[in-house]
This record gives sequence, C-alpha cells and structure tokens, in this order.
Amino acid sequence: MKIAVIGYSGSGKSTLARQLGIEYSIPVLHLDSINFLEGWKTREQQEAQAIARSFMDDNPSWIIDGNYTNLEYQRRMEEATLIIFFRFSRFRCLWQALRRFITYRQTTRPDMAAGCQEKLDLEFLIWILFQGRSKKRRKNHEDIVTRYKDKSVILRNPKDVKRFLSRQQQLR
Repeated sequence: MKIAVIGYSGSGKSTLARQLGIEYSIPVLHLDSINFLEGWKTREQQEAQAIARSFMDDNPSWIIDGNYTNLEYQRRMEEATLIIFFRFSRFRCLWQALRRFITYRQTTRPDMAAGCQEKLDLEFLIWILFQGRSKKRRKNHEDIVTRYKDKSVILRNPKDVKRFLSRQQQLR
C-alpha cells in the first residue's frame, strides 16, 4: 500500500498520515520534516529530493504527506495506490492551524524537522488564507484528482475524515 496525502496547509494531512501509519504499520514520511532544517531553514533541494527518493526506494509500502511538487511529486502520484486530498475551507484550515499552534507552542510537533518550533506568523496566515490556494495550486490539485480519479479520495471536512477512517477500519 502506498498513500499520498495532499491538500491545504492546516487541514490535517500530517495527523491523518500518522494515524494511517499506525493503523497499517507503514512508514510515514512528512515532507515538511525533510524540506526544513533547524530554525525553519530550507534544506538544499537536491538533498531533500534524495531523501524522498530514498524513502520511496527503500519502502515497499509508504505514506507520504505534503504537496511539495519539487519532491518526487509525479512519482508519488503515479505509485500511490491511494491519493487523499484534503479540500478543507480556508477558514477551517485557519482554525485548525490556530489550535495546532496552541497545542505545540514553543515545541516542535512530531511531523516537523527538529528545531522548528511551532509558529503562527503573518506569513503563514497569508499562506493558509491566500497563497496556498492560488489558482495554479488549486488547478494542480484538481488535475491530480481528475487524472487519478479511481484512486483518489476527497475529504472536505472533519466528518469526511471520520467516515474515511471508519471505512478503512471496516476494510481491515
């Protein structure tokens, strides 16, 4: 089983990936954890690509969460047996990012690179509300869901996530 989890920032991609990793005993790669180095510095792109590629090469089953079109994106989408797209509203994502900030304030959450303390600054707020939902990014997500419609699931809200998890448990 190979699962790609994509969607908007703050929607819950990492949380679901972690849950599915436990449920199926499959290794999980959070792309945020390889894109960033301590102190929110961006890792050299070639190094991050090599880490993602190695993870995919070394694991017959995997779960990868994150968009990062520069990190083996096409390969992830092609090889995935399931693509989960979080299409939550911008305001739901903002609310969840705020809750996450309160939960992890002054710490590093488990799906992030070491030394990247949780933050909620103006730049990230603008990303959640606007930049992360640009026409180009929305079209890219829609193209993936259309191209791989037989293996894509769209989750629009927390109820959809609960129903999805319930179905997964019933299939086991």
